[in-house]
Amino acid sequence: MGLEGRLLNFGCLLCVRNMVKLIHTLADHGDDVSCCAFSSSLLASCSLDKSIRLYSLSDFAELPHSPLKFHTYAVHCCCFSPSGHVLASCSTDGTTVLWSAHSGHTLTVLEQPGGSPVRVCCFSPDSAYLASGAADGSVVLWNAQSYKLYRCGSVKDSSLVACAFSPDGGLFVTGSSGGDLTVWDDRMRCLHSEKAHDLGITCCSFSSQPLSGGEQGLQSYRLASCGQDCEIKLWIVSFTHVLGFELKYKSTLSGHCAPVLACAFSHDGQMLASGSVDKSVIIYGIGTQSVLHTLTQHTRYVTTCAFAPNTLLLATGSMDKTVNIWQFDLETPCQGSMNDQLKHFIEDWSEEDVSVWLRAQGLEDLVGIFRVNNIDGKELLHLTKESLAGDLKIESLGLRNKVLRSIEELRTRMDSLSSGIPDEFICPITREVMKDPVIASDGYSYEREAMESWIHKKKRTSPMTNLALPSLVLTPNRTLKMAINRWLETHQK
Repeated sequence: MGLEGRLLNFGCLLCVRNMVKLIHTLADHGDDVSCCAFSSSLLASCSLDKSIRLYSLSDFAELPHSPLKFHTYAVHCCCFSPSGHVLASCSTDGTTVLWSAHSGHTLTVLEQPGGSPVRVCCFSPDSAYLASGAADGSVVLWNAQSYKLYRCGSVKDSSLVACAFSPDGGLFVTGSSGGDLTVWDDRMRCLHSEKAHDLGITCCSFSSQPLSGGEQGLQSYRLASCGQDCEIKLWIVSFTHVLGFELKYKSTLSGHCAPVLACAFSHDGQMLASGSVDKSVIIYGIGTQSVLHTLTQHTRYVTTCAFAPNTLLLATGSMDKTVNIWQFDLETPCQGSMNDQLKHFIEDWSEEDVSVWLRAQGLEDLVGIFRVNNIDGKELLHLTKESLAGDLKIESLGLRNKVLRSIEELRTRMDSLSSGIPDEFICPITREVMKDPVIASDGYSYEREAMESWIHKKKRTSPMTNLALPSLVLTPNRTLKMAINRWLETHQK
């Protein structure tokens, strides 16, 4: 995001500073980190260095029995059983290994039929099964108690690189290097297959929170997929023995400028994290489908991301050989001293920041005057009609009034934040609560009238990123509108 977009969205930037922070970096692997996973008390990471490492969540100290070593080639994926007692890992060596998470002992070695490199593994929610997908397109359901092969299937002409079980365990989804999402039931019957990403899928993830269905007996879940096409897609998966099965595309999340290698829902289903070849991690709010945070601390491709099940922690792994641990602030960012914090944030604006702000307000003609008079953020907030006319020598009454209105909007923004209005309810252009929110092709939500006016005046540019808009289509954000209306009904009584 450029400086203009950053300052237009200064309230959201402040929330990022306060809401998420890097609390620990693990740098024990000797090669690319390929996957990381949480249990309720442990963090596991695996690497192309053939090892799996285990850490305690209490202090991020590595466990005495770590690293776990058995695989003879790169380890591509690791996952905990729902209880957290068993850890699974899979490798190019064609095996999936089950470990005791608390002792590090090998429980069993599962050999993929045909010996093909195993790219992904995951447990069913009831711990009854373990799925493993391989480079030859084979997918196996293993009995996780007896360690016996239960059933197997395959996809044609592709490697299996992604797998996720629905929260009820009634079905699971695989993703292939050919770009297909395939849905299987618990008896390994293929229910559906659909081309989801043109250049290949890299990851898929179910939200743990089911969606309420309209028909009796209908179970619906939100599914995310990402791929080499640089896109993240959201789907609704519905399944019932009476009505059958449906996989329905809902929307695409934008933000990354390179292939997206990983995606994961938070435990409550309200956030989605993604990691990309562009070296960034983006965290989206699912309700508004907007970007909440962009994390850029990794120095090479981000290959994996995972949320902890019980605490607000996010782990991200990269080809820079590190795992970063991020913590989310539990406090609501727009309460308490937010007014003072926002005031200090604006007061820290440089003269250049004020110039960018002027341009965003359509006051380009005043940039030179403000610079000559060394107007920074602190001076900006103290400007009056007298100082504009007397000190800055702005002769036009219309220009003076426009500057004062824009400054008043900043002060109103402070009051809005201190009153607890969620930032996602505020239009980035008008800085007011939206009445008719729409989603633009840049992935952000705006007040319809303001965005239509922006497009008319600014043509195909995004108010948030200043980049060209891929499309001028504006999609009604009904979910956000409902959320705003509910909030207003609660807080304006």
